[in-house]
Amino acid sequence: MISILTLMTPEILGYTLLVALLAGIVKGMVGFAMPMIMISLLGSFVAPDVALAGLILPTLITNGMQALRQGWREAWESVKRFRVFMAIGLVAMLLSAQLVRVLPQDTLLLMIGIPVVLFCAVQLLGWKLRLPHKGRHWVEGGIGGIAGFIGGFSGVWGPPTVMYLTALDTAKAESMRVQGVIYGLGAVALFGAHVGSGVMRAETLPFSVAMVVPAMLGTWLGFQVQDRIDQNAFRKATLAVLLIAGLNLVRRGLTG
Repeated sequence: MISILTLMTPEILGYTLLVALLAGIVKGMVGFAMPMIMISLLGSFVAPDVALAGLILPTLITNGMQALRQGWREAWESVKRFRVFMAIGLVAMLLSAQLVRVLPQDTLLLMIGIPVVLFCAVQLLGWKLRLPHKGRHWVEGGIGGIAGFIGGFSGVWGPPTVMYLTALDTAKAESMRVQGVIYGLGAVALFGAHVGSGVMRAETLPFSVAMVVPAMLGTWLGFQVQDRIDQNAFRKATLAVLLIAGLNLVRRGLTG
């Protein structure tokens, strides 16, 4: 706790814990968006590298909850099916993770905010990605690379992943499981990459640990209501909130 308070005031810490709870609820309901919500909202309270460190462990733990909800055999089948996406995304993530300690803060905010805004905007407008039947592995690898590259420096790899699964018309239950597997493995790689980059260090690790409990609670609550709501309407509302948060990051990046 003492090391956390060297990074922020108790009041700011309270706000960040509420962000983790909110992000967990949304994730439990729709299967994604935890990193986007956390990096967007935490970026309003703390430095980008601290926000990124804060989301790493909650993302890892809650994706494990999501991936294993139907058992490890189903999770393993998802790994085999999307192995190209995961492998190329992993390589791209490890390479781009080093950008966090090199890029100026304003540039980092723009690189996080712009992909979030673009994804939310096209989804709210009703655009859907259509994939060719030939050369599917090349497309899968390309989208996996984009997701990994964005995820490495921002902790956000959901947008390309969700667009890809949507384009494949993946069933709801499998989509939730696949996202948990992909994001969970990505979170393991992200943790290792940012131990090396210096983002995850002695000062920031306790903050990330503190975010785990509210994130888990929120995810559990989200699971409880997942089958009791209109998923399409809720997803649109979530995208609208994320769009606003992404625009705020772009504004901060442009105005300094």
